[in-house]
Amino acid sequence: MRTIKLIALAMSLLLFGVAKAETYPSHPIKMIVPFAPGGTADIIARPLAKALGEALDESIIVVNRGGAGGVVGAQTVAQAKNDGYTILLGSNGALTISQHLHPVPYDATKDFAPVGLVATSQFVLVVHPSVPVKNVGELIAYAKAKNGRLTFGSAGIGNVGHLAAELFDSMAGVKMLHVPYAGAGPMTTDLLAGRVSLAFPGLSSMVPLIKSGSLRALAVTSLHRSFLLPDVPTLDEAGLKGYDAKTFWAILAPAGTPKPVIKKLNTALIKALKSDELKKIYRETGNDPDPSTPQELGQRIRQDIQKWGEIVRKAGIKKSK
Repeated sequence: MRTIKLIALAMSLLLFGVAKAETYPSHPIKMIVPFAPGGTADIIARPLAKALGEALDESIIVVNRGGAGGVVGAQTVAQAKNDGYTILLGSNGALTISQHLHPVPYDATKDFAPVGLVATSQFVLVVHPSVPVKNVGELIAYAKAKNGRLTFGSAGIGNVGHLAAELFDSMAGVKMLHVPYAGAGPMTTDLLAGRVSLAFPGLSSMVPLIKSGSLRALAVTSLHRSFLLPDVPTLDEAGLKGYDAKTFWAILAPAGTPKPVIKKLNTALIKALKSDELKKIYRETGNDPDPSTPQELGQRIRQDIQKWGEIVRKAGIKKSK
């Protein structure tokens, strides 16, 4: 009798989820962007909200809720009602890196329902022109000769650009001196002045500086070349086989969101990412559309948690309390 009741309950919940999906969405959806307005997250979010809204035939309202490197906005969604009307534009900082650096008020693998990947963004290894190297092999030899005195800048401890450099150190068998800054702006200023020798900044903002000769690009950090810098090799091509460091952007909902709703969101997301207008906007700003299934996104999050956790430990970055 108990088994029959459990089966009946499961069937009723399934039918309830299907019924919700059939009427979903019936009013506007909030997309929480866990960063202040005007940055890369907005470049991803606002055209996506338009295209996704068109695919769902409903309005998507972008709400910027910044703080703690994306953690505040992510927590907002983790604690939201799981009805599909609050979704997160998440990135690997808050989802796969922050937990290795300080306590976070959610579990990225349990408190969210993955919907799908949106896009990935590459970094580029750039050196100041005064650094006497022309390729990655020469840089590795130069770093070894400097014996820990070659400096690299980043926009702050634990951001993906910092960890991209630590991944380079680990794979190349070198040790460089990290100089963290309070943001990408002051780091770029000192890099251009030669006060730090190299960095792994976001690619799109560096293209004008590379083309003007203010900085020298040695490699990009994904497994494929950038259409913005097609003549610059990948680090994988340059000898660090398997090197891959990117920022990813993805849509997630609160855990427990009905599966039919997740499926409807994912179908609409894939349709939105096929939009010629959206693809053009993303590629012009150095972002690669990268649609996926919810399962693929969940796997990506788990793999990145392990990958960046290992790099944090190897680099000796201490977790704050």
